[in-house]
Amino acid sequence: MASQSRSRPPSPPIRSDTPATGMGYFSTPFERFVRDDVSDWASGFTLLDTMETYFDSRLDLIQRRLSKQSDRLKMKAEEAFNDVLRKDVFKIKAPSGDLEREMKKYKQKMTQRMTSLLSAWQSAKIIRTREKITFFFGVMSVLLTALMFGLYPQYIHISYTVQALYLLPMRAYQYKKRAWHYFLFDLCYYCTILNFVYIWFFPSSPALFVACYCLSHGSLASAVITWRNSLVFHDSDKVTSLFIHIYAPLVFTVIRHFYPGAHERFPALKDLPHLRPFRALLLSGIIYTIWQLLYWKFVLINRRKKIESGQRTTSFSFLLNDKRGVIGRTLSTIPPQFREASFMLGQLAYSIVTELPAVFLLYDSSFWSGVFIISIFAVSVWNGGGFYIEVFGRKFERELEALRKELAEANSRSTSERSSPNFGPQSDDDLTTVAGSPDLANKTLSPSLSSVELPVETISQGQQDLKKDQ
Repeated sequence: MASQSRSRPPSPPIRSDTPATGMGYFSTPFERFVRDDVSDWASGFTLLDTMETYFDSRLDLIQRRLSKQSDRLKMKAEEAFNDVLRKDVFKIKAPSGDLEREMKKYKQKMTQRMTSLLSAWQSAKIIRTREKITFFFGVMSVLLTALMFGLYPQYIHISYTVQALYLLPMRAYQYKKRAWHYFLFDLCYYCTILNFVYIWFFPSSPALFVACYCLSHGSLASAVITWRNSLVFHDSDKVTSLFIHIYAPLVFTVIRHFYPGAHERFPALKDLPHLRPFRALLLSGIIYTIWQLLYWKFVLINRRKKIESGQRTTSFSFLLNDKRGVIGRTLSTIPPQFREASFMLGQLAYSIVTELPAVFLLYDSSFWSGVFIISIFAVSVWNGGGFYIEVFGRKFERELEALRKELAEANSRSTSERSSPNFGPQSDDDLTTVAGSPDLANKTLSPSLSSVELPVETISQGQQDLKKDQ
C-alpha cells in the first residue's frame, strides 16, 4: 500500500482564489485554450481587414481610371458637337441676333441629310432584294435546265427562248443606261439572233444549222474562257453573259444528240448525218464575215468620234486598253493604223480555230459533246468561286485590318494614359500592408476587435509563430 501511494502522482492543489465557475481545478488549463481561441479569431479578423483595405485601394484606382476615361470621352463629344455647331449653325462672319433663322436652316439641312440617308438605305434594300431575286432565279434556272435535259429535252429550246426574251431586253436597257450599248453589236448577240431565226423560222435550212452549230460551239462557248464568264447567281449581268455564251451550245448539243424525234422538229438534220469540215468552216466564215463588215461600217467608221472621245466603249477599245490581257498587250505592239484590221483578222482566225473541235469531234460524239459542255460550265463555276472568295475575302480582310488598327490605337492610347500609383514594399510584420495603402492611413480596426483584451503572452506567442513562418 505504501509503494502504491508513493507511485501515485500528487493531486493538484485546490486554489482558494479560483472563481466559482463550475470548472473546479480544470479552469487553469481551459484558460489557455480560451486565450488561443481568442488569438486565432483576432488574427483572422486582422487578415480580413487587410484584404478589405487592399481591394479597396485597387477598386478606387480602377474607379479613377474609368472616371478619367469618361471625362475624356465627354470632352471629345463636346468638341465634336461644338465643331458641328460652328460649321453648320454659326456660319456667319459677324454676330447676328437672328438665331432662329440659323436654327431653321440647320434643321432643314439635317432633314435633307436624313432624307438622303433614308433614300440611300432604301436603295440599298432594293439592291439587296433584287440580288436575292436574281440569285433565286439563277439557281432555279440551273436546276430546271438539268431536270429538263434529263426528263424533257424537247423543251430545252423553248426554255432558251423564254429566258432570252427576258434577259436580252434587260441587258439592252442596262447597257444603254451605262452607255455600253455598243457591246450589243458584238458577235455573240449576232449569233444569238441567228439561233432564234433558225429555231423558229428556218428549221429546215442545213446551211443555217451548220453555221449556228459551229459558231455556238466555237466563238460563243470559248468566250466563257476568253471573257472570264463566271457563275455568280446574285449578279444579273454575269448571269446574262453566261446565259448567252453557254446556253446556245447546250441547245444545239441537245438538238443534235439528245432531242427525241429531232428530224421531225428540225428537218435540216436529215441532210446532215455528218459534217463536211471544209463546207462547215466556209459557211461559218461567211456568216462571220457578214457580221464583221457590218460592225466595221456602222460602229468603227460611223461612230468613230464617239469611241475615240471616250463617250462609247466597244469590245475592241476595251481589249486594247486592257494591258494585263494577252490581246491588249499584243495590240499595243502593233502600229495604230493597223490595229483595227489586225484585230478583225485575229477574230476571224480565233473563230475558225475554236470551231475545229465541233467540226471534227463534237458533232459525231454525244459523249465528247457532254464532256465539252461540262468543261465549259466547270470553268464558269471556277470563275464564280474565285469571284466570291476574292471579293468577299478582300472585304473581310479590310474589316480585319480596320479592326487591327483600331485595337492598336486603343492599346497605344491606354499605354500612354496609364498612370498607376506607386506602392512601397509591403511586409506582413506589424500590419505594414495596411499602412502601405494610401487610402487607409486613418483606418482602424473594427470596434469588436478593439474592445477585446488580449493577454500579453498571447501577443508575444503570435509574434514568435509569425517569425517562424517567415
